[in-house]
Amino acid sequence: MKIALAQLNYTIGDIAGNTAKIVAAVERAKREGADVVLFAEQALSGTPAFDLLRKTTFLELCDEALDEIASYCDNITAVVGTPVLMQNGTQSAAVILENGCVKRYITKANITARREMGFLSSGEGVKAVRIAGEKVAVVVGDDFSHLKNVDRDVDIIFSINARRYGKGLMSYRYETMHNLAFVESKHIVLMNHVGGSGEIVYDGTSCVVNDKGEVTLLMKSFEEDFAIYDTLADNKPCEIPQELYRHERTGYIYKAAVLGLRDYFYKNGYAKACVGLSGGIDSAIVACIAVEALGKENVKALLMPSQFSSDHSVSDAEALAKNLGIEYSVLPISEAYTTVVNTLIPAIGGREFDATEENIQARLRTIMLMAVQNKTGYIVLNSSNKSENALGMCTLYGDTAGAFSVTGDLYKTEMYDLARYINKLCNNIIPDAILEKEPSSELHPGQKDSDELPPYNVVDAILMRMIEQGQHREEIINAGYDADVVEKIHSMVMQNEKKRYQFPPVLRLSACAFGHERLMPLINKYGD
Repeated sequence: MKIALAQLNYTIGDIAGNTAKIVAAVERAKREGADVVLFAEQALSGTPAFDLLRKTTFLELCDEALDEIASYCDNITAVVGTPVLMQNGTQSAAVILENGCVKRYITKANITARREMGFLSSGEGVKAVRIAGEKVAVVVGDDFSHLKNVDRDVDIIFSINARRYGKGLMSYRYETMHNLAFVESKHIVLMNHVGGSGEIVYDGTSCVVNDKGEVTLLMKSFEEDFAIYDTLADNKPCEIPQELYRHERTGYIYKAAVLGLRDYFYKNGYAKACVGLSGGIDSAIVACIAVEALGKENVKALLMPSQFSSDHSVSDAEALAKNLGIEYSVLPISEAYTTVVNTLIPAIGGREFDATEENIQARLRTIMLMAVQNKTGYIVLNSSNKSENALGMCTLYGDTAGAFSVTGDLYKTEMYDLARYINKLCNNIIPDAILEKEPSSELHPGQKDSDELPPYNVVDAILMRMIEQGQHREEIINAGYDADVVEKIHSMVMQNEKKRYQFPPVLRLSACAFGHERLMPLINKYGD
């Protein structure tokens, strides 16, 4: 059997555009002599479609598109993922198209992702069908993780999926495939999405695993791809990129961030981005990712020093902007800050300098950025990181603002890893001074993050245990971390859920993103 794998970048709701891509891939598969061509789960609709899956007109358009695609399936079978309306609600299905018509629906039984719960209903699960004279098991989405005791007459499993990227998720995916293929003695063909879909980025990396658990075809990561796999050929095991198995996956994080940002902009019809450059590591990385995703001609930077900003912060930001070749403006906020503080004297005058004055600076910078967005159409990018988001070390309506946060799911230490990777990739484009300076928001004279916290390598290690691994404080303390520090960090995390509820969309790059895999009540007295 010759199997065509069409790894494509779909857009949610663009049924006409997705249909055109699918038809083009069907035609290519026919030209290259394939017996069957596979597409990802919910390829026709794009995913996650959320409440679109409840709209009858949306589902009817998907049905009509299936008929159109089927008309091209005269000498080939196509397996297309789409939502379908059944008696008990909308289900995610693999639709078998052949001989010019819709032949069969195979629906997903296990609805496990939060982005699907409440929008999709459970179907019947894996089914065996005959394609090109061979008996094949077709499985949709997370039904693959629940497979066992597959029909003995089946040699090949087709898994159409929508597996998002997240640190550690890719290695888990391939370990699962290896184990299932080896235990069941089956060949597995995984067809995955690729591309950004709002807060999610799909990595692609579709593959074929033989009955020994060896990968014999591996498609590109973070790119569209097309391949023909001949089951009768001598398919040798292929080399697996180390990034799939190592804990150090910085290169994949960078590719995911670039693709996620690019697709967020292009699929929404945006073209240009604005970044507030502070001279710090976070905004530097966001600017670099924006240039790679959108082009330097489409990125603008604002440098907005206050009277508390150091001279080197401005010079470091200027150096980066020049290295990137982007347009930038220096817009001091000192006068505006003084005016606001003086105006507030009748209401809050006579009190000591505190977070009030610090937050005024952050909010003034957001006013400047949003003014540029409103006047020129440059979309504001948020420059947060997961450590600050977790601890609440951010200002509502200040540095929490923006249309999109591309780095908000990366810890501070990961930001430094990413900066070093970018410098290796782009000839030290981020000045050494930005990498070497001690983290500071410069909101009052001499302020440093270390005034309140231990070094970020300690903070992030505790946060990762607390958030990613779900460990209790006692477990973390027993692992050797200072009890007072653990208690303080835990308290800061628990007290700042209200800020995370008001964040812009954050690109999900970890396996446990705030608001998705980790969603806490806005009012919570449990506190453990």
